[in-house]
Amino acid sequence: MAEGEPSYIDYETFLDPDFSAASFANSLVIATNNATDTPLDLSTPLSRVLFDLQEIDTHIHTLTSKSALPLLTHTRDQTAAAGKILKESEEQIASVSQGYERLQREVLRKWETADETRIAAEKSLATARLARAVARCITLSRQLEGQLPEITGRSAGGTGDGTNSPSPSREDYRALERAASTIVSLRRMFSASEPGEEGHGLDRVKVVRTLRGELMIPAENMVKGRAQQAITRFSMSTIATGGTGSQAQSGYKQAREARARLVSAVTILYVLSPVPKQLRSPSDFQPELLLSALQGYMNAAILSSLNSLSRAITTPPILERTLNEVAAKCQDIFALEAILGNIRAPSHPLLPVGSASDSTDKNSTSNLVQPLHAALDTTSLPSYFWRSLASSLAMRAQEIVTRGGVAARTLRAGKDHFKREVRECVLRGSQLPTSILGAERRLGSETGTTSERTWEREAAVMVGAVTNLPG
Repeated sequence: MAEGEPSYIDYETFLDPDFSAASFANSLVIATNNATDTPLDLSTPLSRVLFDLQEIDTHIHTLTSKSALPLLTHTRDQTAAAGKILKESEEQIASVSQGYERLQREVLRKWETADETRIAAEKSLATARLARAVARCITLSRQLEGQLPEITGRSAGGTGDGTNSPSPSREDYRALERAASTIVSLRRMFSASEPGEEGHGLDRVKVVRTLRGELMIPAENMVKGRAQQAITRFSMSTIATGGTGSQAQSGYKQAREARARLVSAVTILYVLSPVPKQLRSPSDFQPELLLSALQGYMNAAILSSLNSLSRAITTPPILERTLNEVAAKCQDIFALEAILGNIRAPSHPLLPVGSASDSTDKNSTSNLVQPLHAALDTTSLPSYFWRSLASSLAMRAQEIVTRGGVAARTLRAGKDHFKREVRECVLRGSQLPTSILGAERRLGSETGTTSERTWEREAAVMVGAVTNLPG
């Protein structure tokens, strides 16, 4: 509608956002009819609506006729502007498309090629690492296979678990140490199985699995068996170092060899002991294989002494010989404690790396007798031997008395003799053997463990085991 042109149409009503056609029609019907009329007259409101539409159409026609030229000019200008914008946009889009194609050609495709090369290089590197690991594993296996004849004295094909193998020669313990070192190197490779570590993927190689099952594990069992056998056979009390000339020299040589075999066996079992994955500090490591072998040695000595004494206290003719044997066993245990106390814990390649202070403390205070003391809950192996033996012997003596008979009468009748002999046995057994060497002997002297009064309590306990009888 032209500005200022009068019109009876209320455009504001129609342009109102809340306009409702139904409400508007209802108001027209009410305005053109009486409320009391029964038939409604709809022609009048309909004519009103049609007239309004015609009026609006006339206004639209008038406005478009008068403003045709400005509207066309405006439309043309808008179309031209839009065309110009479109042209500029197309040029920009074409430039961007060309840049993308060039980027794709010069960068993306090269990147795809480079990525393929990277993947190939990573796989090649993994293959090379695995090949090096397999080669090192094979080299160590060949090294181990060559070391086995030095131990067994026969071809490597005859290796087993070591339980029925002949006793090792005097120099075999050196070969055992070398074989144990090789086994630990192999075990370290197999344990480093995480991605990026040296042994990652070795378990998928058949030849490595074969070497592990047919060579490494049997060889490890044999080495462990030989080391355990060396500890089981350890004895210093039977070596005579007295006399002069060749006899003393031979005894000294035997003592050195016995100590060297023990140290070698202890070192082997220490490094072959499994290391828990959750171990946080080297100071928390407990060498299970070593402790098991040493505890077995202690238990075997106690059990054999118990059985011998149980027979001897009812058979006086063999009492003196039996007490000498028991004293010799305790001297061996004393020698074992002295040697272990003089051995520092060897470096274990599989232990986690601790702080410098931990390493310093460990090197300055740790020796291999401390874990054994902790495992047995004692501060002295001879004391543990006598007290354990006395505890078991007291029960055996009570059983003998309870059964009665000649054995019980013999035991009661020989109380005084048993008291004197057993006390002397304890004091004699609680001394270092004469064959023990300088460092260990000095260690025993410095601790005061060689004095008789130190062992009076153990002597009293042993005497009480065979004299404090019921009845």
